[in-house]
Amino acid sequence: MLKHIDLKENVYELTETYPELIEILKEMGFLGVANPIARKILGKVTTIPQGCKKQGKDLNEVIKKLKELGFKVKP
Repeated sequence: MLKHIDLKENVYELTETYPELIEILKEMGFLGVANPIARKILGKVTTIPQGCKKQGKDLNEVIKKLKELGFKVKP
């Protein structure tokens, strides 16, 4: 089954749809996503592109990694 990630969706919605994303994003350095309270509060107002910008991560690298893990990423 193909998993779709819409980069306009917030992190909370995406991790609710795909719980495995919590560990994936954590391994990529988005440590806050592993904290249920932070994920619920900050995740509802943060998208993956915003998180990358905030943490100084390369969005293209994150997208590449997600694609390698079987996600179809919609900009």
